[in-house]
Amino acid sequence: MMQLASFDFQHNHFQLFGLAQSYQIDTAQLDQQYRALQALVHPDKSAHLPDAEQRLAMQRATLVNEAYQTLRSPLRRARYLLSLHGVDTQEETNTVMPLDFLMAQMEWREAVSEARQARDEAALAQLETRLQRETRELEAQLAVKIDAEKDYAAAAASVRKLRFMEKLAEEIHAAYDAIDN
Repeated sequence: MMQLASFDFQHNHFQLFGLAQSYQIDTAQLDQQYRALQALVHPDKSAHLPDAEQRLAMQRATLVNEAYQTLRSPLRRARYLLSLHGVDTQEETNTVMPLDFLMAQMEWREAVSEARQARDEAALAQLETRLQRETRELEAQLAVKIDAEKDYAAAAASVRKLRFMEKLAEEIHAAYDAIDN
């Protein structure tokens, strides 16, 4: 485990947690390392120190939290890994998607809208289950593209797809909220 004296702001997120730089990670190990790092860098441990030391402690804690949130999220982890390889996912500028994927997205959104209007929680639950399954499949493909094939351009396209899936999940949750209110 890292000692405070060896804490290096230049380490990438994987190095910070002592993990191999890959899409597939051991989340239990990540959680364990996070708790250990948090215990080491928590700002309360430096409350008695001068202001400069307190600010440094806050920066360390912030970095640990940001790194943890990035590695914990499959989508954010993929983006981060690709950025380490100099690949921009172009999520904001490249909206070109295969026609079948775009058609599926339209069908998903229509189904969510219909379930929301009908206040049909069972239909939303089915959509959510299907979306989770398809998201896991896409994440598995992403792991192959990044870790095994090192095909970062194809991985970037998958990240863009995964972002669509994430937005769809948000729409499903918003539909649940609309039904509950």
